Amino acid sequence: MMSESVTVTVQDGSRPAGAAKPGDPGQGSSFALRFNPLYFRSIPGLLKIAQLILGIICLACGSPALYGGTHWFLFVASTAFLVTIVWCVIYLISLREALKLPINWILSELINYALYTLLYFTAFVAELASAFWAKHIVAGVFGLLNNVAYAASTYFLYLEWQNSRQ
Repeated sequence: MMSESVTVTVQDGSRPAGAAKPGDPGQGSSFALRFNPLYFRSIPGLLKIAQLILGIICLACGSPALYGGTHWFLFVASTAFLVTIVWCVIYLISLREALKLPINWILSELINYALYTLLYFTAFVAELASAFWAKHIVAGVFGLLNNVAYAASTYFLYLEWQNSRQ
């Protein structure tokens, strides 16, 4: 059975003598997940939603993978879709704030999104170059739009990373 920590505060914000502080060793876990749907009203959150919607359209229009470029396109679209879902869950349950790990979350996400911006660029070019049916052209165009969404996320993460270094 896990021990739980109770923090008591009085009205002026001070703690009674001997009261446990959150995160003190031996006082239980300070790991607290918080449901945060308001993140998805911000520009980065809206971009993640747009990436998921565009990713679903890319996957639907790009399949079945009958040609070489389509294989690459679907690989990039599906892995980017899955990783974006993971980032959405991280922000939805405030996992960044709950985990006290020495991870530079902003830099990690920036590298991830910069990589997928580059990969999506190669993927939509390959898809459009090897497009045989109209649906593959549509998939390539939506891949271009998703590439723009990933580039915008990369830009905003870069700005946030620059601000966090100052």
